[in-house]
Amino acid sequence: MSSKTYTLTEAKRKLEHYCVYQDRCHTEVNAKLKEMKMIPIAIDDIIGHLIEHNFLNEERFAKSFARGKFNIKHWGRVRIIRELKFRKISEYNIKTALKEISEEDYFSKLDFIASKKLTAITETNTYKKRKKLADYLLYRGWESHLVYETTKALIP
Repeated sequence: MSSKTYTLTEAKRKLEHYCVYQDRCHTEVNAKLKEMKMIPIAIDDIIGHLIEHNFLNEERFAKSFARGKFNIKHWGRVRIIRELKFRKISEYNIKTALKEISEEDYFSKLDFIASKKLTAITETNTYKKRKKLADYLLYRGWESHLVYETTKALIP
């Protein structure tokens, strides 16, 4: 932990770079400022500056988070919603973010990762095999009714 102190201008510049590098949510920015040992008045001022100059945009963060976790980590809606709520994102922004994922892409991704995982499961017992696949998909945040439909279709 560094004991460096920052002026208001230095802290603003540092946080601008922090937000430009990757979309951030208010919680992450707030934590970063506390880590930099900024006082509450300065934190409010800096966050206001970042929002005003569009460095910090919760809706943009939620959309890119949902797209990224869906496309790269193959997460389902349940996990994406849980993670966004954990980051204190509003219900409105969560709903907006989920619109980034088309229904067609959602179902094709589920089929793709289920089929891919199924080839890696070496279990011979049908029920255990189905359970392993279902557990994997549920952990990734896919809705339980979709998981059970998919596992039954793939493992008759």
